[in-house]
Amino acid sequence: MLELLAAGLGLLAGLVALVGSATALLAARAIGRLAAAAPATGPALAASLLKPLHGAAPGLRGALDSTLAQAHAAPFEVLFAVRDPADPAAAVAAAAVAAAPGVPARLLSDPRLHGPNRKVSQLMNLEGRAAHPVLVVADADMAVPPHWLTAVTAPLADPAVGLVTCLYRGEAADAGLWSRLAALWIDWQFLPNAALGEAMGRAHGCYGATMALRAETLARLGGFAALSDLLADDHALGVAVRRLGLRVEVAPVLPGHVMAEPSLPALARHELRWARTLRLLDLPGYAGMGITFPLAWGVLAALLVPGGWAALALAAAARLALAVRVDRALRRRLSPGRLALLPLRDALSFAIWGLGLARGTVTWQGRRYRMRPDGSMVEAG
Repeated sequence: MLELLAAGLGLLAGLVALVGSATALLAARAIGRLAAAAPATGPALAASLLKPLHGAAPGLRGALDSTLAQAHAAPFEVLFAVRDPADPAAAVAAAAVAAAPGVPARLLSDPRLHGPNRKVSQLMNLEGRAAHPVLVVADADMAVPPHWLTAVTAPLADPAVGLVTCLYRGEAADAGLWSRLAALWIDWQFLPNAALGEAMGRAHGCYGATMALRAETLARLGGFAALSDLLADDHALGVAVRRLGLRVEVAPVLPGHVMAEPSLPALARHELRWARTLRLLDLPGYAGMGITFPLAWGVLAALLVPGGWAALALAAAARLALAVRVDRALRRRLSPGRLALLPLRDALSFAIWGLGLARGTVTWQGRRYRMRPDGSMVEAG
């Protein structure tokens, strides 16, 4: 009986590995098309960049410098925000602003807290300070190319477009193993699968690392206050914009998400928060993400059934092909040392996905939160 059960599980794992291998090849094609697409170069719209800060992780100064170095033909301003003036991010931002005297930029400190989502609280504090009709929310750890601001705001010249977002690549903030693995998760897992979802019209994404919208659209939605208790504030904003009958567009520009992970527990906490957020938004869809780990299923098939090695070989080839295609699309130098991390990265990703299937708390900015079924969050005791 146990042998039959093992054989059945092995055959199922082999089938999932085959489907996942095909999915990986489709994702490789999608990321190639995304990377080859030309971003918009105009019209340039006056914009206010809202950049909440918390902590001075490695790579922060470079990310802030890139934000201030935008080649944008219209007026723009950069508003950095901290809750506490003693936050180490404040000194980094002040130095970046001082080094770019020609850019209208301010560092604002406001301790008001409007809900459990501290990022949204900072955005609420910045909302009334913005001088321009287009608002661009950008995470602190995004290293952006000079044309990024134009690329993510130009589509808003079309009244039918309500919000513009973009995907991103991974950039390790240091040479440490955990930061490198965190960046590889973005490059080899998140980015190609999100690109495939967008190409198939199934992702309906709004990626919180960059969100650009008109101030009047935000006002129609009730401002950032409508998002103050939600964990997935970016997803909720995209849904709300679509309910107005407006489009959400994904601009073909790929800034770098600077990843700084000092340890395996830190990496796991970060990625588990993402996983459980996705699970909360769409449990069937999250469960279906299991097919994007063909290497893990191939290993299981190889262990349980004699012919499982074929599924494992195909899965390994497909995952390797995807990794190489992504690195070429992102114009990265092909590195055997980098590619050698693929099995470890996939094993970690599969484990995080499995843990994400179970409900539990998430950790964000050093605090633990539990999530309610409606998507709101409350700080856990």
